[in-house]
Amino acid sequence: MELDFDVVSLPESDHPEAGETAPAFTRPLVNDEFWEDRSLDSLLANGPVLLVFTTMNGAFPATYTWNELRERDWEADYDVSIVGVTVSDPYDTTETIRDRGIDYPIFSDPQNGVAEQFGVVHDLDGMTGVTEPRPSVFLLDTDRTVEYAWVAAEWPDFPPYDEIEAELPDA
Repeated sequence: MELDFDVVSLPESDHPEAGETAPAFTRPLVNDEFWEDRSLDSLLANGPVLLVFTTMNGAFPATYTWNELRERDWEADYDVSIVGVTVSDPYDTTETIRDRGIDYPIFSDPQNGVAEQFGVVHDLDGMTGVTEPRPSVFLLDTDRTVEYAWVAAEWPDFPPYDEIEAELPDA
């Protein structure tokens, strides 16, 4: 099969592994109506969180990932809240959530600081100084302990959905 893009190997990342504590952060948490500054810890107070880092809104990897998560509807069957992180700004994220029917809130992180804290920064090819998160998934328990971590090793790469589902806590 001939691809319209190059598959690029990404350098190793220094991300939190299972058993380690994920970084704390506060950023605008966006839904289809508004956004407000929220901390990761405030979300974890309600139970485990599946933190999903995607490329910028509108890029096909982000679209595909959110479509797959919507179809799988894990929040209905497992004790987990799904929350995204994107480098896109809150205005664009609100529009993307509305336009694409995304059922999950997404942290807006335009300066990519959360991706830096998690060690999942991806330098965009040919754009000096421009970064975005590489596709990554972290299952966090209520004290920010990483229960499962997956980080893309190449671009584009997509989460191993069946493997992630096997790690989700039962409802």
